[in-house]
Amino acid sequence: MKPTRIELREIRLPLREVFEISSGARQNRRILLLRVEGEGAVGWGECVAAEDPGYSYETTDTAWHVLTEFLLPPLVGHTMEGPEEILSPVSWVRGHPMAKAGIEMAVWDLHAKLLGAPLWELLGGKGDPVPVGVSVGLQPNDDDLLRKVEEHLSQGYARIKVKIKPGRDLAMLRKVRDRFPHILLMADANSAYTLDDTPLLREMDDLELLMIEQPLGHEDLREHALLQQELRTPICLDESIRSVADARLALELDAGRIINIKPGRVGGLASSRAIHHLCRERKIPVWCGGMLESGIGRAHNLALATLPGFTLPGDISASRRYWEKDVVIPEFELRDGAMVPPEGPGIGVEPDLARIEDLTHRVRVFSGP
Repeated sequence: MKPTRIELREIRLPLREVFEISSGARQNRRILLLRVEGEGAVGWGECVAAEDPGYSYETTDTAWHVLTEFLLPPLVGHTMEGPEEILSPVSWVRGHPMAKAGIEMAVWDLHAKLLGAPLWELLGGKGDPVPVGVSVGLQPNDDDLLRKVEEHLSQGYARIKVKIKPGRDLAMLRKVRDRFPHILLMADANSAYTLDDTPLLREMDDLELLMIEQPLGHEDLREHALLQQELRTPICLDESIRSVADARLALELDAGRIINIKPGRVGGLASSRAIHHLCRERKIPVWCGGMLESGIGRAHNLALATLPGFTLPGDISASRRYWEKDVVIPEFELRDGAMVPPEGPGIGVEPDLARIEDLTHRVRVFSGP
């Protein structure tokens, strides 16, 4: 397999509503899409870097720079046996997993299409429906939050994740739990707390949360281990896990008892699968997180979430949860609290080329023999 043409484009896709977490809010997404041609087929991937460095040091602009200046030029014409080898010519580039993941995932899609197989099958998953949850951003007040939760439950979502930050946490979560005593409920802090907040976080044990996601800093595995000793509620690690090595260290330290696997955050599907295998061996539950992806990134996430270790509902919501109109045909829909993996080859959905062209802000093309 050899890529002969790679196209990188930035599209600008507005969210249906402002999505706020502890580090900030956004409504207009600048998304990088990668299109890889080779041997008569086309694969698509998506870079999930955000517009600002609130979640990661990578941003839309840093990813564009690294992809155009360092990653993509050497990959055109690079012959490989499988998608795991696509990045070998640029193995010297440190970091930038989101930029790397965009191209690696496009090549996985290309490879699956050349074989005429669904991507989930190549990854080792099954085509069964995947139970999914929904992430609810910070709301102006508790009444608005309760209305949002009720709306999502009525749509059939199997789990509710509520974003929290200091001052908008324990009392707010109690109201949600009081109103909905039996739902699968979790809280996501996006690194908003410190060990000084242990007494407050300990009070959340009484809320029977499924997990508390990333309460402390993204580099604080030791502190997470100390906090986990104080809590009955499992800590889920998100930003702290950027590779299988991070996951292995976190599990050895007992820094968390659940791991959120986001392919973009960990460098792609091969790394995601390695983390999945490690966690399954250690009997650690995993689930697939979201990064406000378009339908292209969502398709990759859904394929990954079919692997057997993904035992908890992920953040793979329907297209209309975030977008007035997605960039894939058909759009993703929720069915009885689950998403059904497409049966077609590769990611199983078709990019809406006309809509993508209308949304395009800039394009770079790399071609070779």
